[in-house]
Amino acid sequence: MLSAILKKKLSDNQVANVFINSIFDSVDNGFLEVAQLINEDVAFMKSPEIGEKDNGEFGLIVIVGNLSFLESTFDADQAGRVEKIVFEKLAKMYDMSEVDFSKLIREYQSFISRVNHPSKNMVYGMSKAVFHKYNLNEVQDEYFRRMQAPNPLFLKRMDEIMINFIWNWDAFFKKYKMNS
Repeated sequence: MLSAILKKKLSDNQVANVFINSIFDSVDNGFLEVAQLINEDVAFMKSPEIGEKDNGEFGLIVIVGNLSFLESTFDADQAGRVEKIVFEKLAKMYDMSEVDFSKLIREYQSFISRVNHPSKNMVYGMSKAVFHKYNLNEVQDEYFRRMQAPNPLFLKRMDEIMINFIWNWDAFFKKYKMNS
């Protein structure tokens, strides 16, 4: 009870800042390990040779995945306000107009939905998006390459990785509450 009273109240802008900073921090600090795990995965006939600086696609996939959870965490009005602020800030960071950045994110959302169909599991979709955006079909064994489908064992391992890049809203709400 006392912890509920002592929770710090955050504005939509503060939530957007914490959200963006934590996503970039996790991608910046975690991508090298992700790249190494993919490069060494036994599902591939040869290493995809993903470099430590090749995190652009991965970062966008993580942003889109987390935005989908943002939309399911808040009521529609608040999610819309926070998302708008996130888009404004990220557009500046990517040196794009807000309209162009929004279009880019919507394209990634559509892409993830398409490669993930019929599943609605966003983590699985993020794993499939990584597979396709990094052209991993080119380095997997002939059976899956001909099917143009990711090896399910690789996807399972990738899901276990991707879950670590999803914002933990439960932990956030234990520490903070939102201004109305």
